[in-house]
Amino acid sequence: MLQNADLVHADEVPVESATVGDLDAEHLETYYEKQYGEPLEKVLDKNRDSLVRLLNNLGLARKETLKLAGLLLFGKRPQQYRPAFVVKAVSFVGNDPAGDKYRDSQDIDGCIKELHKGTMSFLSRNLRRVQRDKSFNTEGDLEVPLPALEELVVNMLLHRDYFISAPWRVMMFDNRIELISPGALPNNLTVENIRYGVSNMRNPLLASFATKELPIGASAPASGVLSRPFPTSGWYQTPNATYL
Repeated sequence: MLQNADLVHADEVPVESATVGDLDAEHLETYYEKQYGEPLEKVLDKNRDSLVRLLNNLGLARKETLKLAGLLLFGKRPQQYRPAFVVKAVSFVGNDPAGDKYRDSQDIDGCIKELHKGTMSFLSRNLRRVQRDKSFNTEGDLEVPLPALEELVVNMLLHRDYFISAPWRVMMFDNRIELISPGALPNNLTVENIRYGVSNMRNPLLASFATKELPIGASAPASGVLSRPFPTSGWYQTPNATYL
């Protein structure tokens, strides 16, 4: 109820025992310098400030403890504290999720940037390539346009319900791809609303930082089904599916 009323967001909740020592310092320094134009170490020295205070000012920590957004964005291994937050990806033979034959499978972990990179890699290596209007001797394009695929993966990662301890699931079948993100649509949002441009950000702190590192486009649902044959551009939604 509090989450639906926007009174509490899971990404702003401190993660017990997660501290500054759990951060990937190089990742944080690279991000900070790119966004603010100064090396992080120089800023801390100039302002006689501490990293803990800076993280508190950025909203990524509460006192000495990292918030979930801070851990997911810049943690060395967030799954040490949130083991369920992995992407479980499987490429099945056939169209039945109960089938026991598969071409490829992977559990993908790491920070949000690494989860996105790993999921994109899994999808890319298991998708077909089509020639379309290219010559015979050139490498074909992915059957799902890369920008559309990236956007769907970003939405899957960022707009889940982080109060639910469950993994994301990517399931590839001969006739479709399913991207499953834990949680229902937030705050009375419907698929029909989304189709007409209505959006509601479930994890605003996480999204505000992640949008600087990940490819972000128009609103799309966090979960969906992509069915073959895939059109070459555009997307639209029905109550049960997202089609590219």
